[in-house]
Amino acid sequence: MTAAENDIIETFKEENRKEGIRVFVAGGSRSGHDEIYAKEAYNLGKKIVKMEFKLDFGLSNSGIMGAVAKGVLDGWNKRQIKQNKQEEMPIQGITTSKYFALYQTDDNLIKKMDIVVAKTLEERKRMLLKADFVVFAPGGVGTLDELAYDCVAMQDDMLPMKPFIIYNINGFFHHLLEYLKFMAYEGFAEPVPFIVVDDADELEVAFRLLKYRYNKCANGKEAYANARQLVYELPYFIKMKTNYDMDVDNVMIHINRINEQGDEQDRQFLQDEIETAYLEKEIERMYDRLMHTGQDTGKVSEKLSRLKKRRKDIFK
Repeated sequence: MTAAENDIIETFKEENRKEGIRVFVAGGSRSGHDEIYAKEAYNLGKKIVKMEFKLDFGLSNSGIMGAVAKGVLDGWNKRQIKQNKQEEMPIQGITTSKYFALYQTDDNLIKKMDIVVAKTLEERKRMLLKADFVVFAPGGVGTLDELAYDCVAMQDDMLPMKPFIIYNINGFFHHLLEYLKFMAYEGFAEPVPFIVVDDADELEVAFRLLKYRYNKCANGKEAYANARQLVYELPYFIKMKTNYDMDVDNVMIHINRINEQGDEQDRQFLQDEIETAYLEKEIERMYDRLMHTGQDTGKVSEKLSRLKKRRKDIFK
């Protein structure tokens, strides 16, 4: 590794010690066939700026990752104009020299972000996981590899436990979520408390809860317990936002007031409401998965019909 690369990495480490929450986003270098993926990825970038978070990602100017970075760039530019001040671009692209050579350094997006060049892919992964929490957006096998690596690293105490958000755009992760649940059910793994959100509005609620509750100093057990609690309570916050236009701040005030000043009946009613919201969200997702399963069955049936026709044509 050159002296310049060492300097860049040391600068990155120093930046990472500063105040502020860093979000590592993993996603595809392609956009997928449905435009909803890139659209929601762009919204993810804008939410990161809105929360005053910083983005760490594997460096890309295309696909899902490019859309996230562009969302951050546009949101950041808008904030600079509104506040009439200049701040450092809140994006760090972390890559290897081999991958960095694939990009044009004069690209408008690339040249505006901080670039960190790691020596190996393993080092790149570890540097990305210095972020405070992780968001997985739709992607290919590279994204799947990242998710599996992160789960194993935290499971084996190679890395500190931290919140994982699954950005389930268009039900993209429903197969994977069911598979992970099945592995845990069959006794091959511990349940992973993924924070699943289906759109940008739900994502913002999750971001706000993490911003208020996330504790960098929490040990593995505390982080795991906090993530499970957030998974359980998140649907209630989403429901209050959707039905009563109550933001996270006001919902938290409402909950605290009942827990501190309410009687036993009030507290029990609140717990029942939280439980109901959680169950309703699970039922909603179950119907969504059944819908996708039906679509999958239709695709399999269509493919089987084509194969039968092809075999029939061969033996004519």
